[in-house]
Amino acid sequence: MLKNKESLSTSLICQGTGNIVSNMENEKVLLSVKNSKYYNLGGVGGAIWDLIEKPLTLNNIVSSLMCEYDIDYTKCEDQVITFLEILSIEGLIELKEN
Repeated sequence: MLKNKESLSTSLICQGTGNIVSNMENEKVLLSVKNSKYYNLGGVGGAIWDLIEKPLTLNNIVSSLMCEYDIDYTKCEDQVITFLEILSIEGLIELKEN
C-alpha cells in the first residue's frame, strides 16, 4: 500500500506483471491473473495505465494528464494519488526507487 504522498513522489511507478489488458468501448479493462479479479479502469484510468507502461514519477504522470485534460495540478495530483493507491492495494502496480 502507498504510505504517503512523499514516498509516492520519490518513486517510479509502473504496471505490475500478470495482467491482461484490453480496450472496450473507449475504456481500459484489466484482468489480474494473480488475484483473478476484473477491473474497469475507465477512460482516464486507462490513460494512466498506458502512461505507466514504463516507470514514471508522479509528477510525470500528472504533467502528462494536464496536457490532455483541462484540470489544475493539485486536483489532478490528488485524483492520481487516489487512483494509484487503489491500484497499489490491489497489487496492480509496482513502486521502484527513483
